[in-house]
Amino acid sequence: MYSQNHALELLLKYLPGNEAEVKSKAFISDFIKTHAEYWSRTTLDGHLTASAWITNRDGSEAVLLHHKKLDLWLQPGGHIDDEDSSLLEAALREAKEETGLKELVAKSTGVFDLDVHKIPSRKSEPEHWHLDIRFWFIAENEELELSDESHDLAWLSKSQIEQKTSEESVLRMVRKTLG
Repeated sequence: MYSQNHALELLLKYLPGNEAEVKSKAFISDFIKTHAEYWSRTTLDGHLTASAWITNRDGSEAVLLHHKKLDLWLQPGGHIDDEDSSLLEAALREAKEETGLKELVAKSTGVFDLDVHKIPSRKSEPEHWHLDIRFWFIAENEELELSDESHDLAWLSKSQIEQKTSEESVLRMVRKTLG
């Protein structure tokens, strides 16, 4: 994974759209400055994650998955691997692994959205923070392939997403992109 300075430069360029994102940006920036391995799962109090908000070309649908462990409808994304050369690359890798989509084009190389949330403790992991850096990708309405990390996976319209989740961080991305 690349240096703290590169991650901080990426965040510096991002202009938050609301107070929640302003707070998330400050929290994530401080975290990166104080944790040399800010992306690593071995950083037990928290770590950066990378997500992909995937919409179709006309902005009428986005891809969400029903996450097995969290039992929530969310965008594809997850942990950053040591081999990932950037946060964008990590988000793209996670998107392809979790959706089976092959042709994803980044709408921009900059950050699209930020979110900070707690992950509950599990067998081998204590409760910890996920500091999620999100990128927007465009895809054709290709056939999706369900991974073993999800119960379900679908292209969904704005109204369908609003029926499946009340997660503000997901609904915020819907408001930013879907008509």
